[in-house]
Amino acid sequence: MFTIAVKPKLIEHCKTMVSMHDFGKRFTANGTKEQQLTGLIGQSVVMELFDKGYVNGSSGFDDGVDIVFANKTIDIKTMGRTTSVKPGYTNNFLKLQDYFKTNIYIFCSYHKTKHMLTVCGWISKEEFIKKRRFYPKGSTRTRFDKTTFTTFADLYEIDNKDLNNVNSITALKKQLS
Repeated sequence: MFTIAVKPKLIEHCKTMVSMHDFGKRFTANGTKEQQLTGLIGQSVVMELFDKGYVNGSSGFDDGVDIVFANKTIDIKTMGRTTSVKPGYTNNFLKLQDYFKTNIYIFCSYHKTKHMLTVCGWISKEEFIKKRRFYPKGSTRTRFDKTTFTTFADLYEIDNKDLNNVNSITALKKQLS
């Protein structure tokens, strides 16, 4: 895992994008504006690391493909947190996003008060399907800190320890090449 500071101008750009566009173009579980903002921040940070600029919502729905690198389609998944990431933490993935035509998932965590993004790791869709755990809508899930929540949609989970670890953007690019 590696963590980087999120630039204030990137956060402002993402806030503008969320105010101008609805990024929850699914038939259900579209996410709140805050959840959409978290996703855009994670996506924009990683896009910038790959020299792809920031998210621009004017082109409409991206079919789950956030970036293309080394001829691989990549979906960047970001969870918002108020704590620093630990190796034992879990990443959530909505089942309804399973049909997207992506090859790779990059999982990130955004610390909402410190404005830091942690790239937790990546996994191929093929490996994700083998390692993920399924929880139907309405399941009670227990977090790392023993608090609970009820799933609002069918959900998959994968732990950080099950992802391919990276310690820098250079390492990530090398592993994806």
